[in-house]
Amino acid sequence: MTVHLMAQRAYARPDVTARNPRSVEYDLLARATADLTAGWAQRMSNFSALATALDANLRLWTTLGADVADPGNALPQALRAQLFYLYEFTAEHSRAVLEGRASVEVLVDINTAVMRGLRGEGGGE
Repeated sequence: MTVHLMAQRAYARPDVTARNPRSVEYDLLARATADLTAGWAQRMSNFSALATALDANLRLWTTLGADVADPGNALPQALRAQLFYLYEFTAEHSRAVLEGRASVEVLVDINTAVMRGLRGEGGGE
């Protein structure tokens, strides 16, 4: 079997569903949020789990920040600016958590709010 034919079969598998970017972003944020929560819970006995969770969350937000800073991004300018601000806040707050000056609570809240937005649940409470 040729490589081309194997690739066609792999990509044409009916059991593999196509996922939209919002769904992928939601799942990444959900995983990062769960890891932040777990890392915070075990910060006294396993600080490296917290540091790893903070790093993964910040890498995700760095990617989101770069994406919304791209002039070709189709989101409304005001939303792009708000998301970029959240990236900057996340970077600063993550440092504060690592230094023992803050908790992950606000980072979890931010991720949860963005996940609600990705699900179309809005922000009015």
